[in-house]
Amino acid sequence: MRHVGILMLALAQFADAARVKELASWEGVRDNQLVGYGLVVGLAGTGDKRQTVFSAQSLTNMLEKMGVSINPSAIQVRNTAAVMVTGTLPAYGQPGLRIDIHAAAIGDATNLQGGLLLMTPLKGADGQVYAVGQGPVVTGGFSAGRGGASQTLNHPTAGRVPNGAIIERPAPSASPGSQLRLQLQTPDFTTASRIVAAINKRFAPNGPAVARAENAALIRIDAPARYSMRPVEFVADVESLTLEPDRKARIVMNERTGTIVLGKDVRIAPVAILHGALSVEIQTTFDVSQPAPLSQGTTTVTPQTNVNAKEEKAKQVLLQNGATVEHLVKALTAIGSTPRDIIAILQNLKAAGALEAELEVI
Repeated sequence: MRHVGILMLALAQFADAARVKELASWEGVRDNQLVGYGLVVGLAGTGDKRQTVFSAQSLTNMLEKMGVSINPSAIQVRNTAAVMVTGTLPAYGQPGLRIDIHAAAIGDATNLQGGLLLMTPLKGADGQVYAVGQGPVVTGGFSAGRGGASQTLNHPTAGRVPNGAIIERPAPSASPGSQLRLQLQTPDFTTASRIVAAINKRFAPNGPAVARAENAALIRIDAPARYSMRPVEFVADVESLTLEPDRKARIVMNERTGTIVLGKDVRIAPVAILHGALSVEIQTTFDVSQPAPLSQGTTTVTPQTNVNAKEEKAKQVLLQNGATVEHLVKALTAIGSTPRDIIAILQNLKAAGALEAELEVI
C-alpha cells in the first residue's frame, strides 16, 4: 500500500510588495515558438528502423544535395533518427545570438544518446525561418542492455542542445513608443487599479494622469513628454515601481501527492467539525479437508471468511468567529487527520459555506 504524506503551508503575514515587472508584461513584447524537422546522426545502432520510412527519405534527400545519389529503399541506416526540434525565440532576439533547443524522436528510435543534430531550420508560426540549429544532443539519461536484461534511466528519446541554435532573423517585437500597454499576468481589477495609482503618483503627481486601466488585464500608459526621446528608460522606470498586489484567498490541493497549500487570507466562518473513520476489513482463509485413509473421499478446499468493522469515535473541532488558516491548520493537525481526511474536510467546509476561499484540486 502506498502511503501519502501531506505538506501544509500557511503563509505568514509579511510585506509582499512586488515590482510591476513581476506582475505584468508589455503588449507586443513576448516569446515566439519555433519548430523544425531534422536528423540526428552518430547513434550506436539505436536509430530508426525499417518501419520508419521518412528518416531514410530525409537522409537520401540530404545526401543528394551533397552529390550522393541513392535509392531510399536500398539503404538501412540505424545510426540516424528523425526528430522534431523546438525552441523559443526571445523578445528582441537579434541575429547571431544563441538559444537552447530541444530534439525529440518521432520514429522508432530507442536512444538519442551521443547523437549529433544536423543543420535544422527552425520556423515560426508565419512559416519564416528565424533560427538554425545544430550540435550534440544531451539526453540526460541512458538505455543499456538488450532483451530482458536492460535498464533505462530517464527519457533517452528526447534531449536538448545547449546554445544549439543561432538566430538568423530578428524577433517580431514591438518597439517602445509614446503609447504603451501593460498586460497583467493575472487579471485583477484591484491590482490593476493599484498599478495605475503607482504610475500616476510617480510620473504625474500634480498633472493629468498618464495611466488608465481599460479592464482587469490591460493598462494604457502615455509616456510623459520628458521621456519622448528615452522610451527605454521610461519602461525601465515603470517596471521598477513596487506595490502590494491583491490576491484571492485560495486553497490548492493535490490528492495524488497529499500536498495542500493554504494562503494567509483564507478565513473560516464559525463552525464545528465532527470527523470520524469507519474501516471494514475482510479476510478470507482457505482450509483444506483431507479424507480418511483408504476412504473414497476427495480433498476439498473450503473458504473461511471473516468480516470485521471498526468505527472510530468522532473527533470534534470548534472554530470561533474570525478563525484564520492558522487556526484551521492547528486544529486539523491536532485531531491527527490524514491527507485524504483534510481534503474531505475542506470540501465539506466549502459546501457548507464556511470556507471563504476558492478550492482548487490539481
